[in-house]
Amino acid sequence: MVLTGSEDSYIVGSGPNGLSAAIALARSGLRVCVIEGNPSFGGCARSAELTLPGFVHDTGSAVHPMATASPFFKSLPLSDYGLEWIQPPAAMAHPFDDGASALLCRSVQETAETLGRDSRRYSDLFTPLIEDWDSLLPELLGTMRMPRRPLALARFALKALQPATRLAKGCFQDERARGFIAGLCAHSILPLEETPASAFGLALGLAGHAVGWPIPKGGAGNITAALAGYLTAMGGKLIAGRYIKSADELPAGSSVFWDVTPAQLLRMAGLKLPAGYRRSLRRYRYGPGVFKVDWALSQPIPWKSRACKLAGTVHLGGTLEEIVMSEKIVWRNKVSQKPFVLLAQPSLFDDSRAPAGKHTAWAYCHVPNGYQGDMTDLIEAQVERFAPGFREVILARHAVGPAELERDNPNLVGGDISGGAQSLRQLFARPALRLDPYRIPGENMYICSSSTPPGAGVHGMCGFHAAASYLKHI
Repeated sequence: MVLTGSEDSYIVGSGPNGLSAAIALARSGLRVCVIEGNPSFGGCARSAELTLPGFVHDTGSAVHPMATASPFFKSLPLSDYGLEWIQPPAAMAHPFDDGASALLCRSVQETAETLGRDSRRYSDLFTPLIEDWDSLLPELLGTMRMPRRPLALARFALKALQPATRLAKGCFQDERARGFIAGLCAHSILPLEETPASAFGLALGLAGHAVGWPIPKGGAGNITAALAGYLTAMGGKLIAGRYIKSADELPAGSSVFWDVTPAQLLRMAGLKLPAGYRRSLRRYRYGPGVFKVDWALSQPIPWKSRACKLAGTVHLGGTLEEIVMSEKIVWRNKVSQKPFVLLAQPSLFDDSRAPAGKHTAWAYCHVPNGYQGDMTDLIEAQVERFAPGFREVILARHAVGPAELERDNPNLVGGDISGGAQSLRQLFARPALRLDPYRIPGENMYICSSSTPPGAGVHGMCGFHAAASYLKHI
């Protein structure tokens, strides 16, 4: 298909950020066109029957705390386009070997009560922060530049800008609470001895209390369908199956928004970029990858702890020490024999995901970037550890490692699902150290992927901020 140049803006990539950039531009009266290389739209927010007919699996993200928190998403009429959120009774469960579980609930107090003698310490940690939520959220999902609510951000930073190991040991006495907070912080995909792993754990814990960790009815693909439906209703165009190999394929005179990471931007538009900016992008670093398994199940997972059946997400890692070791060694190009596993079980709360009486589950662990081994047995052993008999209920499985993930979605460089390492440096210099991280110097181009602030997550804020930067300049 020849691109005629009849649009004001072209968006390359149709993940939640690319679609959000397109929507923000279209709402301002601009003519936009989204171009996607994959045959289906959505990036990491898609669904498919990966195992058996009738079993709907999320090909990427499955649980979406930041989607319901997102100020941009909340401004859109996505429910009019079929998006419906389901809130499990508990956001997350963290089981232990003795059969007990800690639960992340909407109530800080209910959560604290699952943590034994650290109950009061948990309340003391989270209650002041949740009181700041309305002021803190715009900073957490902002541009990481000039804070508008510095006091709320400073109170958060006092706890957040420290290693997760120090947070866990400094705030809690028992293994239960320490393991619980370590599991939250491990979402950062950073060594837990490093800053800012705590920031991610505290943000996710706060989101669990403030908005929950919901799942979209019918699968993550319905997030994409709603965004695309709204964009189309405003006159936006979408083209799938057209892989852009070079910026020269795009019409001159139109603005271009890249929902890609620095590696692809260098390949597609490198010759149009100033030398200094190219050097900055080459210094950009990617983090560990993931190995993911989807299961079709004959029945719900037989958890030892009944509390796990209340949660949409289950963290399988046991103690602080186990999770620390699992996350540390992937940065040394090794894998743990007891990997920290993040598991989602959406069909417990959404019967549209599987045939009557059957279920789906989804899990992944962190592995070295580009890892070529098979983690299926180790992941299933961790599930079996906390759910004896799990393997007996598996009807079919679908496993993918970093290479397969990147082939399906080039933004997942080496299996990195965060758009680049979420280190302290790249928290503030993402993708390069610039006052406006979205505007690409020298050309009428912008980058709007999770390689820009505020980073990973299905929230659309990277795309929204990139569009706002463009609109400000015109």
